[in-house]
Amino acid sequence: MDVRLTAEQRDLRDTAAKLADDLGPGSVADLADAERIERLEKAVTGWRSLRSQGASGVEVALAAEEFGRGLVDVPFLGPVLADDLGGGPGTTIGAPTVAGGGFTSAEAVDARGMREVIVVAGDQAFAGHVGQPVNDVDLTRVRAEALGPLTDAGAVGDRWRALALVVTCADLVGAARGAHALACDYAKIREQYGKAIGTYQAVAHPLAEGLALIEGSVSVLRHAAWGVDALPPGEALHYARIAKLYSARAARDVCETAIQVHGGIGNTWECLAHVFLRRALAATALFPVALEEIEYGLS
Repeated sequence: MDVRLTAEQRDLRDTAAKLADDLGPGSVADLADAERIERLEKAVTGWRSLRSQGASGVEVALAAEEFGRGLVDVPFLGPVLADDLGGGPGTTIGAPTVAGGGFTSAEAVDARGMREVIVVAGDQAFAGHVGQPVNDVDLTRVRAEALGPLTDAGAVGDRWRALALVVTCADLVGAARGAHALACDYAKIREQYGKAIGTYQAVAHPLAEGLALIEGSVSVLRHAAWGVDALPPGEALHYARIAKLYSARAARDVCETAIQVHGGIGNTWECLAHVFLRRALAATALFPVALEEIEYGLS
C-alpha cells in the first residue's frame, strides 16, 4: 500500500474541504438556515455519484472525512452508498438513500429530501420508500422510517459492507478533527489568570492526546479505505471493522474533550461542540461493529 495521496486525490480532498468550509454550518443557528442548506444541496449533488464515476474507496473516504469535519448537513453518506449498490443517485433531490437494521427496524439515513430507500437486510437489498422523520441524536442528518412494500434490489456483498464501514469511519474521523480544531481555537483565545487556557498543561495535554487519537484513526481509515478496492472482500471487511471500532472510540474521546475544554459554555446549546459529539455518536451506531466480530481486541 502506498500511503501517499495522488495529486488528483489531494485536489478532491481540498475541493471537499472548501465546500464544507464555505457552506457548512458555522453555528448551531445555521442548522436552520434554509437558504444555506439549499445552496449546499446543489453543491453536494454531484458528489453522491462518486462510486459510479469510478472513485476509489480512498477518494470517497476523503470526501466523507471533510464533510464530517465541516458538519455538512445534507445527504451524502446514504446516497453514495446507494450509488455503490446500483441505486443511481442521479442529479436531483429525491434520489435513493440507504437504511440498515433489517426489516423490522429499518430507518433511512440522510433522508432529507429523499423519496426512495434501499434497505439492507442480511445479504440482500430491498427497495422501498422514505416515510416520516424520526427523532435522532444527530442534528446534521435526518433519519426517517423505511416503508414498504419492499422489492428485491439485489445482493449485498462484503465489499459493499466494507465501503459502508469506511464511509462511516471517515465521518467519525472528520467529526473528531472538527471538534478538535474548535477546541484548539477556543483554547487560544479564552484566558484565565491572564493567560490563554491552552498554555496550561491541564488543557494542552488532553488536546495533544486527542491529536494522537486522530492521527491513529487516519492511519487505520486510510488502510481500510485502500482495502475496499485492493483486498479480497472478506479481508477488506475485516480491516474496515477494526477501523470503525478504533475510530468510534477515538472520536468520542476527542469530542468529549472538546466540550470539557470549552468549560461551562461547552454545555450550552449555542456551542457547536455538542453537534460534533452528536454526529459522532450517530455515526458509531450506523452499521455498528462489536469486538466479537474481529479476531482480536483493541487496547
